[in-house]
Amino acid sequence: MIAECLVAEFRIDGDDCPLARATDVVPVAVDANAPQLRADGNVLLHFSAPADDRLPEALDDDDAIRYLHVTRGDDTYTFRCLSKHPCVVHELVDAGFLVESMRYDAGGATMRGAVVGYDVLRGVMEKAGGTVGIQLQRVYPLRADEESPIGRAWDLTPAQEAALRTAVEMGYFDLPRSITARDVADELGISKSAFLERLRRAQQSAFGALLE
Repeated sequence: MIAECLVAEFRIDGDDCPLARATDVVPVAVDANAPQLRADGNVLLHFSAPADDRLPEALDDDDAIRYLHVTRGDDTYTFRCLSKHPCVVHELVDAGFLVESMRYDAGGATMRGAVVGYDVLRGVMEKAGGTVGIQLQRVYPLRADEESPIGRAWDLTPAQEAALRTAVEMGYFDLPRSITARDVADELGISKSAFLERLRRAQQSAFGALLE
């Protein structure tokens, strides 16, 4: 029997992972790809945030972070590193939660992903209920237009995917164009230049994948 796929969103507070600690002291929102847990228990992290030199400094000072690499753009910094501190999200992954995106802010994280079948959902919720600081925010059936997330198919960061989706939904690509880049940036809560940089990078990745 083919099981139904459900989308779930969780909020994690009280996690002691490096990204949570960093955003507790630096007021930025960090968009992270799903962390990759290695066999040795260490975690590979790939994430981005608005340009703020305090964030790489905070991460570099964290003893749990190793091999920190920072790519500095005009408005966005992209990070890759190894963490010796597993994130609490791995407990949900072990129960069957498929992580699509994570955003860290104010010392916590909001994560979105999918579960296949109500039995798996119950298992994930039981695991969440037994883990301090995890709350289910919402759950709903996966729509047909969500079956192939563009970020995963075209290697977009969560921030780039959000910029592209918001631009499409607001009519930024309509002809004639009825809104401006500033309108989309305001909706995203970022600067105009940050939106345009994310949009250009998203388009580059998408067009590159289409023309391969």
